[in-house]
Amino acid sequence: MSSFAKMPKPPYYAVIFCSKRTDGDNGYSKMSEKMVELATSQQGFLGVESARDDGMGITVSYWESLDAIKAWKENAAHKVAQERGKKDWYESFALKVCKVERDYYFEME
Repeated sequence: MSSFAKMPKPPYYAVIFCSKRTDGDNGYSKMSEKMVELATSQQGFLGVESARDDGMGITVSYWESLDAIKAWKENAAHKVAQERGKKDWYESFALKVCKVERDYYFEME
C-alpha cells in the first residue's frame, strides 16, 4: 500500500491482522484483492493499510463501530476466505480489535 488510510476524527476502531503465510500463492493474491474490494463496500469501513515481508504480514482495517466489524466478520464471502486461510494460506495468525482514541500523521513536504 502506497499511502496511509485517511481517517475521521477518533474514536474509531482498528482490526489488526498479523499472519505468517504458507509457501506459494494458492489463490491468495486474488482472494486478498477481492476481500479489500468487498470490505470497501461494507457499511462502516473506513480504510486499510497493509505490509508484507518474507512471509509475515500485517493488515490493519479501520471501522466506524464494533457492529461494523461484527458485520464484516459474518459476511458470507469473508467467511469463505477465513476458512480458506486456515486451510491453505496461513501457518499462523493473530487478530486484535482496538479502539483508536488518538491518531497523529506526519508527512514530509
